[in-house]
Amino acid sequence: MTIFNIGSLTLGIFLALMTLLFILRIILTWYPQIDLNKLPFNLVAWPTEPFLIPTRKIVPPLGGVDITPIIWVGIFALIREILLGQQGLITMAINAG
Repeated sequence: MTIFNIGSLTLGIFLALMTLLFILRIILTWYPQIDLNKLPFNLVAWPTEPFLIPTRKIVPPLGGVDITPIIWVGIFALIREILLGQQGLITMAINAG
């Protein structure tokens, strides 16, 4: 296994984990009474909040619903497909070499 494959695997795991965390964050928005500063919820809030803060400044809540986690699920899915999908840049580079 080359260093390129290991990097690709690591990137894939990171992107999948972030997508999962944002999906969990979407679910947590359904329960506004949950304190995101307490365990185990802060394990979801801590890695996602740095992405959500600047996005909230651009995209305000719609009807009181924070849609920024949904936007980030889409962004991470797009990045994963562009880089690691069947015709992804990294996938094609690994297969060419």
